[in-house]
Amino acid sequence: MTPTPEEQLEAWFQPLTGTLTAFSGGVDSALVLFLSRRFLGKNGIGVIADSPSLKRQDLAIAREFCQNHDINLQIIQTRELENPDYASNPVNRCFHCKSTLYTDLLALQDQYPEHTLLNGTNADDFGDYRPGIKAAEMNAIRSPLAECGLGKSAIRDLARQFKLEVWDKPASPCLSSRIPYGQMVTAEKLRQIEAAEQILGELGFAQVRVRHLDGSARIEVPVADLPKLLQELDSLFPRLQQLGFSSVEVDEEGLVSGKLNRAIL
Repeated sequence: MTPTPEEQLEAWFQPLTGTLTAFSGGVDSALVLFLSRRFLGKNGIGVIADSPSLKRQDLAIAREFCQNHDINLQIIQTRELENPDYASNPVNRCFHCKSTLYTDLLALQDQYPEHTLLNGTNADDFGDYRPGIKAAEMNAIRSPLAECGLGKSAIRDLARQFKLEVWDKPASPCLSSRIPYGQMVTAEKLRQIEAAEQILGELGFAQVRVRHLDGSARIEVPVADLPKLLQELDSLFPRLQQLGFSSVEVDEEGLVSGKLNRAIL
């Protein structure tokens, strides 16, 4: 009889003593962290990187999730913006970001020598451009969801089964992903992007990306939300100007995750 996803994951965790899970607040790493706590007790520990590229809202969600599920959350300060290989925004920027994160995780592992390092990579991620996966491989980071062959749909189903509050949380890539490759990543740009997306969220746009294009804001929302966005545009423009954007435009193709990767694929 074919084992269920939960049974697969329980068998995967069974040999482990403890884990340190790189946690972002998203559904994938949340499920890994929840299962670590479920199968390994207090030895299932979460680690989140508090950096300028992480939305404050996602940090708050991560903290609340761990409080709700009695999970030990370690908050570390990563400084990837101080790395010119990251800040210059090359096409493998994510590799440098993850390398910084995993280096800090390895340092933390000195306090927990019996703990295995985990992330939330899933089977579907291997079909996209993800240079961070190489960084995980180089640092011996394990990926239980991918190793069990679980993709996004199965993960959301399992998270819903466990009544995890983030089971339907929209994807929330790091803020640096809104800046085209080759354009510098700065703390100021990241603050502008986050503030602009917060304004749009308050207007009812649950899924939104604000691309930072040489000082201009290009807004992406799902196609179904485009009429509403166009109606709001005149009132939005001065608010986004106050944040430092020189102009505002709407991407009429709609929201496409990873759209900026088209320049390199």
